[in-house]
Amino acid sequence: MLSQIIIKILFRKDVGEMAVVYATLIVKGKKSYADVPDRIKEQVKEILIDLDCSDLVTE
Repeated sequence: MLSQIIIKILFRKDVGEMAVVYATLIVKGKKSYADVPDRIKEQVKEILIDLDCSDLVTE
């Protein structure tokens, strides 16, 4: 199910590819939200909220 949601997000036109990559790495536990570059933090935050992973959005 998580992979289906990520695939749907990948095809959204308003989300940059790097934001999806960072969100995926955060969900997998390889990176934290604090590691995300400032210019894409808002996009990554939106993706994580869409994935019901808003608890991972911490500085």
